[in-house]
Order: sequence, then structure tokens, then C-alpha cells
Amino acid sequence: MTTKATDTQTGGGSRVDDSFHVFDTTLRDGAQREGINLTVADKLTIARHLDEFGVGFIEGGWPGANPRDTEFFARAQQEITFRNAQLVAFGATRRPGARAAEDPQVKALLDAGAPVITLVAKSHDRHVELALRTTLEENLDMVRDTVSHLREQGRRVFVDCEHFFDGYRANPEYAKAVVRAAAEAGAEVVILCDTNGGMLPAQVQAVVSTVLADTGARLGIHAQDDTGCAVANTLAAVDAGATHVQCTANGYGERVGNANLFPVVAALELKYGRKVLPEGSLQEMTRISHAIAEVVNLTPSTHQPYVGVSAFAHKAGLHASAIKVDPDLYQHIDPEQVGNTMRMLVSDMAGRASIELKGKELGIDLGGDRELVGRVVERVKERELRGYTYEAADASFELLLREEAEGRPRRYFRTESWRAIVEDRPDGTHANEATVKLWAKGERIVATAEGNGPVNALDRAMRVGLERFYPQLAKLELVDYKVRILEGRHGSESTTRVLITTGDGSGEWSTVGVAENVIAASWQALEDAYTYGLLRAGVEPTD
Repeated sequence: MTTKATDTQTGGGSRVDDSFHVFDTTLRDGAQREGINLTVADKLTIARHLDEFGVGFIEGGWPGANPRDTEFFARAQQEITFRNAQLVAFGATRRPGARAAEDPQVKALLDAGAPVITLVAKSHDRHVELALRTTLEENLDMVRDTVSHLREQGRRVFVDCEHFFDGYRANPEYAKAVVRAAAEAGAEVVILCDTNGGMLPAQVQAVVSTVLADTGARLGIHAQDDTGCAVANTLAAVDAGATHVQCTANGYGERVGNANLFPVVAALELKYGRKVLPEGSLQEMTRISHAIAEVVNLTPSTHQPYVGVSAFAHKAGLHASAIKVDPDLYQHIDPEQVGNTMRMLVSDMAGRASIELKGKELGIDLGGDRELVGRVVERVKERELRGYTYEAADASFELLLREEAEGRPRRYFRTESWRAIVEDRPDGTHANEATVKLWAKGERIVATAEGNGPVNALDRAMRVGLERFYPQLAKLELVDYKVRILEGRHGSESTTRVLITTGDGSGEWSTVGVAENVIAASWQALEDAYTYGLLRAGVEPTD
């Protein structure tokens, strides 16, 4: 991150401190993840999120290599005013036997208009000879010539030494010669890349320490996650003296991914005490992580460190007892520091403390009533034995808790019966029709509806029957539907569990149903979903 400078070219508001760089390569390296296909609009949106978060550098792609990246740099100059980051163009050193000033690929890097350029250079002798098909000395000349030319054109230059750690193992003197060539030609930072992702933290720390001592260059680290050590390797490099870290949002990247930006930055700020983000930005980390996941159309990892919804979720009764005394006893940081929240999960592992804390989280005062808490604990354990799960169905648990606390269930309607019919037609199509018989506000309701499946037909029939009495239900929408077949208990019979997520435009909630067939389990979950929706809307129960 850097401060005090304002660049007239693309990128560069006020930054924290140029002595340490947080460099994001989500738009280039992260986009190489299988399943990610970013449009130019996607890349612009992610760039805005990263700049808002406060990274110092955003690598936008390889201009000239494909039309999409070329368009991105052109539009970024016109459409984004960077407050914290500088935009970076990525490309390769000149071709063997050419001059950098005449190389069209190098010219495309300059034409992109980015104030910073990252060059990828070969630092593994076998790659130079087999991939580039040139000599080791010519490769050094390619690095010197390209860096010098870009510096003469007024660009900041970083050099990525591709396959550095493997190259160092094979020929350490040549790998260090590439670092020296880049630094002496004017590269501000030389990044040691674990391109194959095979290194371990102790190895990284040893190599970075030696290269730093032998070359005197400013070093950075780019770690792939093939051993599951990319974040640890990045921090090991920092321990050894690296002052530039390359990461991707949520660890996106080729194969198994890159060093994850968010745990790296959180560790630097909260564990190392190093200020790498603008004031207040760390508290936005969870929101930024999830926002970027939405753009790339990947479900956020629930168990991601710091920002996952389960990162501060507690299930064991022993943990809950301790957390009731002091949350820090089972949390390494206050989740609010990274914009996350603590969650208490209710399951068959729940003890009294879990229930009391969950009640407090839901705004239900249990008043220290040990008998009440005991009843809830036993009921949860008994129902989970039958296949219910409340850690994934907070709304169903709240209804259960309120029923015990208030002495009666929350009831806005009563089910007399329901029926779902699936008709297999001669032309191969299917018709789904449902009829429900309900009681609400003293009136008997019979409603029929069709749907694109039996559960959808039941949902529509229930809505048709109840919206006249409860217009608030018009806002409800079924967001997600999951079915799991549980272990059979009676020969070939099995139990089905259904989880339904419902939304009303301002929030979402999950409910659970369990029965021997999927339709009956779905009906239970739908009843809870409608009941909870009316509770959220502030409607008073009628029964």
C-alpha cells in the first residue's frame, strides 16, 4: 500500500505506506480458476470492490493478449477513479533476439495506460532453454532491456520470477542472477513465484532469506496453494523480509488456487500489527469477500477463515459454556474486527449455555429459567435424533423456542389436510396439482393450484388460500430447497429431511421438515416458513 502520491494515469489515490505492498491479482491469476469466466463488466465491478477494500495494486490482466483485457484497461481509465489502488498491467519480457522498444507485446503494455507494469520472467534454467528456446544470457538481456525500456517510459515496474523456487533448487546462482538483472535494470520489486505451489513454509523462509542477503533486491512473494500452504508460505516470506505480497480474493486461482487475500491481510493487520489497509477497511472484509463471490457466481465458502459464515460459529456445549463467560475463550479475534459475527448453533450437542446464548442472539429472554432451558435442550436432542437439524434451520428453532417460552405454538393457520397429485401424460409431460384445506381466522379454506412440481404446487395452493387473510405473504419467495435422504431405520424405509430457505426482500430464513416421504417433509418446512414470515412481519397470531 502506498500513500501521499496521486497518479495522473489510471489508479492512485491515497495509500497507506509504500514500504509494504498488498498486490491483488484476482482479475488475472484468480480468473484462471476453473468455472470463473469474467466479463469486462465483472472485472470493473471487482476492481471497484478491491479498491474500496484498500489494496495497493490491482493487476487487471494482460492487455494485447486478448480483446477482453485490452477493453478492460481502456474502460477502467474512463469509468473508475481509484482512491487507494494503482492499476497494473501484466505481460512478458520481450521476445528473444528482439528489442523491447520494437516488441508489439511490450508496446501493448504501454498502450494500456496503467502506471504499473508487472513483467513475468523465466528464472528456471530449464524453462529458459526448453520453453523460450534461448540461452541463459539472452534471457538476462531480455529482462534488462524490457525493464529499462518501461522505466524510461515512466512506468513503475515489478518483475515476477516464474518458477523461482523450483529454479532455485535446480540452479540457485542463475535464479539469483535473474533477480539481480531485474533489480539493477530498475525493477522496484522482484517477486519470487512458487508457480507450481509445491513449497512449504520453512523452505520459503530459508530461500527468501538467502536471496535477500545475496542480492539486496526488494522481494515479493507469489504463492500457489497446491500444498494448502499458500497463506502460510506468504507469511513465511514476510517473516524472511519480503515486503510485497501477491494474493487473490477468496484464494481464487488456477488448479487449487492462490494465497487468499483476506486471511493474509487479516494476519498482517491483526497478528503482525502491520498497517496495510486504510482506516476502517478491515471491518469491511467479510462484505467485500462475499460481494466478489457474488460477481464470480461462486457460493462463498462457509468455512473460509475470518470471513466464512462458520468462522465464528460455535456448536459444542463446552464451547458455549465458556463463551457465555467470555467470548475470547474460544475465539482468536473479535469477529467484528473483520465484519463478521459470532453465531451459536443449536444441535444435539447443545447444552444449557448454547440455548441461552442462542435465545439472546434471537432476542428471546429466557430469564435464567433452568426448567425452560432444560425442556428446550431435551426437545432439540429428541428431534435431532429423528432427523431434524437446527443448526441449518434457525427459523424452525426460533419457533420451537418461542413455543416452549410462551407455552403454546405460534399459530396463524391450522392444516386440516393437503393432497398433491402428479399426472404422467401420454406425451411425456407431467401435471402437478395440489389441494390444501386450512383454517384461518375462524374460516375454512379450500384452495387448489398447479405448479412445476408437487412442492411448488403445494406452496402456490397455500399462498392462494392464505393471502386473503395475510397479504404480507405476497412478499414471500422460496429461495432454496434441499432434500437429504437420511439413514434408513426400518428395513428398506428411509427418512427424508427437507430444508427450505425463504425470503421476503429484506432477509432470508431457513426451516426444516422431516418425514418418511419428501412431500410430507416439505409441507412441514413450508408451514414453518409461512409462520416465521408472518412472525417477522409483526402479525399477531390468531390461535
